[in-house]
Amino acid sequence: MAIDPKPLAGDPGFEPLPALHNRWDDVVATADVPRAVRRRLDLMTDTLGLDRQGAIGWTLGRVLQNVLWDVGNADTTVHTGPDRAIAQILLDQ
Repeated sequence: MAIDPKPLAGDPGFEPLPALHNRWDDVVATADVPRAVRRRLDLMTDTLGLDRQGAIGWTLGRVLQNVLWDVGNADTTVHTGPDRAIAQILLDQ
């Protein structure tokens, strides 16, 4: 039986969230978190040729998925801060 076989194939718009999380302290250090998140998303969607609205939808879906996994594991601290900020920024666009 295979559990979580790799590689997975799917919509590439599903992938921006881990990159938005990467080096989160650097994002916060810019003193303009919304601008830094939007800039990162724009760079990824432009470079990868992704539909920006689709990537936003997938990113919001992944935030929800992360929160549900964390709550299911009784751990609400792992991604809550960055995920909440990213989701709010993308919803405010």
